[in-house]
Amino acid sequence: MTNQDSEPREAASYRSALSCSFPQLDAVFEDCMRDALNRLGPKGIQDYLEGASLICMIGRGFEPVLVYLEEMPEVAERLGEQSLSQVSQTVWKLSRSPNGKAILPFLQSIAEAARRLGSAELFEQYLNLVLDFMDRTTGSIHGFHSTIPSPSLPNLLEQIPYLLNQLSLQGLRNWIQYGLENYSHHPDRQRDYFSLQSADSRAMLQRERHGTLFMDHERQLELYLQALWRQKHHLVPYSPGFDPLRQPKPYFDALGIRVPDVYEDLGDIPGIDRYRALLAHMAAHMRWSGFLIADNYSPFQRLAIETFEDCRVDRLAMREYPGLRSLFLRLHPRPQEDACDPKRESCIRHRLAMFSYAMLDPNHGYTNRDLLDFLEQANDLLVDGESSTQAFAGLAVLYIARTRRQADLSARVHFRDTEVEYRDDNRHLWRYIEEGDEEEHFEEERRYEAEELDALPPRHYAEWNYKNKTYRPDWVSLYENLHPQGDAQKIEALLRKHALLAKQLKRLLDQLKPQEVVRERYQEEGSELDLDVAIRSYIDYRGGATPDPRINMRYRRDGRDIAVMLLLDLSQSLNETPAGCTQTILELSQEAVALLGWAIDHLGDEFAIAGFSSNTRHEVRYQHIKGYSEAWDDRVKGRLAALQAGWSTRMGAALRHAGHYLSKRKAAKKLLLVLTDGEPSDIDVEDPRLLIEDSHKAVQELDRQGIYTYCINLDARADEYVRDIFGNRFTVIDRVEHLPAALPRLFMALTK
Repeated sequence: MTNQDSEPREAASYRSALSCSFPQLDAVFEDCMRDALNRLGPKGIQDYLEGASLICMIGRGFEPVLVYLEEMPEVAERLGEQSLSQVSQTVWKLSRSPNGKAILPFLQSIAEAARRLGSAELFEQYLNLVLDFMDRTTGSIHGFHSTIPSPSLPNLLEQIPYLLNQLSLQGLRNWIQYGLENYSHHPDRQRDYFSLQSADSRAMLQRERHGTLFMDHERQLELYLQALWRQKHHLVPYSPGFDPLRQPKPYFDALGIRVPDVYEDLGDIPGIDRYRALLAHMAAHMRWSGFLIADNYSPFQRLAIETFEDCRVDRLAMREYPGLRSLFLRLHPRPQEDACDPKRESCIRHRLAMFSYAMLDPNHGYTNRDLLDFLEQANDLLVDGESSTQAFAGLAVLYIARTRRQADLSARVHFRDTEVEYRDDNRHLWRYIEEGDEEEHFEEERRYEAEELDALPPRHYAEWNYKNKTYRPDWVSLYENLHPQGDAQKIEALLRKHALLAKQLKRLLDQLKPQEVVRERYQEEGSELDLDVAIRSYIDYRGGATPDPRINMRYRRDGRDIAVMLLLDLSQSLNETPAGCTQTILELSQEAVALLGWAIDHLGDEFAIAGFSSNTRHEVRYQHIKGYSEAWDDRVKGRLAALQAGWSTRMGAALRHAGHYLSKRKAAKKLLLVLTDGEPSDIDVEDPRLLIEDSHKAVQELDRQGIYTYCINLDARADEYVRDIFGNRFTVIDRVEHLPAALPRLFMALTK
């Protein structure tokens, strides 16, 4: 039998997995399935058939099923197999609303949207944009009930292929936003706008249509990389407009090169030249850059090393292609030598930008002696051919030490003319592990948790931006490590100090402690006959009275199936001593956690303890104090005794990471207790609502995972914000000295 004979038979064997009875399906299924088998893996095939079955169930006829079957294999091959379930779930959400008529145009637009967007991240943002549009236009016309469908969603979806050929994703969002703001209460005008029939619709389209779209030049740029740099990489676009606070920078990793989906012309420099400069710079990094151990350098040193390494690879690239010099210089700012006042502001970025420009332009005109000295040393390294990443890193560290000023630590930083826009974020340069301690560190983590604690790369978490109701992807970098140990006897002394309280708690704990088996009598149905009751009922029956029918008994297990995560806020404010107290909040928290740990251990519940603090979004520290698999022993007590407080309170990322571990437990009830003394905040966030809303979003995410989150707050002003984060699931302890007694009792009340 030939392969041609076996292929239809193999494709036909999947027909039973597709729950769809349309007679037209049989004529096209084998062709669609053959295409899917060529493009998708086993998991993709499963998702493909489940998605088609789901769309068949919505009752919109055969055509939506046919479009999904025909288009989605190519879409999944381009964007990843997760797009199969994303599309089918979006269709399902559309079908659960009054907007069923929008399903077919949505599916018909998917293939072109995937081709124009070009990356899974942008495609997901596009799907969220469609659902947000549906939510904002459904049932909002003149205050009608939500059964009123969106008047313009089908019109918008019909125009999507054309719009994405004209606009970036951010431009599309801006164009949609204008229409919603001006015509949300005018159905006819709304339809005219989103079907491109009105004059202002076309005018707004022209206003948003600017710059060089990456997808219009994707093939050209791929050939540019192959021809000049002999490298073939997957180019993945992203939208800078979906992160307005701090636009993400390009980067590359094993999955490809991340580039903006649109570049505006910069003066007389066209967008296509900006793409060429960016790719030339990153190609030079891929060819000549090594990596360094980040833990061995301070943040200022890392910033300097990145700048010096950027200069090194640019110089090497210009040596190979001299024409790049003029392009790099046109895109590189030229800082004025006296623009920064070292007595009033931090000038470290200014000094590095001057060095960078001087490395590219021999006619820089700078006169600073330190700058000229290090330029000469850098040029010598390049001439001698010893220009390794490690050599330039050493030079950068010396430069930082030589030029250090007291004002470098100032919060007032000079930023003007310091951003080199064609360079990437240099994440490829760094490995996060202490050099020389790899084996010891790894083995310690293996002992700590059965699942490895991988603290090498940071874990990146999205953060919710409540202003535009979108996530900032990979916004927060969270570093986790095992908390160092201290003296366990300190915790034993605290437990002895509260011996009377512990005795009272033990009586309560004994009542909560699970019993192996509990007998329930007087049951009409049960596993055994209750002889005493049965005999009394028989006597009643023989005596002419109505017998009691509840003559059975049954047994049930009275067990607790609870997993607990105690998350401690370890921010700087814990070092404060409340009025009328002789202990700091941190010391009182240690007492409370020690009693709680003793109580939970007595009950036999599985529990973990972790602490968190933050120093901007780039450094959220998550410290493991007790793992689920660890006993309540001297090692854990030693870590608890060594707790130190510092930095700020970026709570959302810590909640998500604690939920990551808690969600893996197999307990019937999962409880996340948060002990904090203030509202979420960080030094790089000016809007006080931003981190409050993000923490609230994190709590909602945990709710969807079946994790019950509860907050114990020690801030007397907590009523102003804590309800916005945790709803009604919080307790405010105004008098912090009562915490050691209150925390264990509160836990027992929550888990009774």
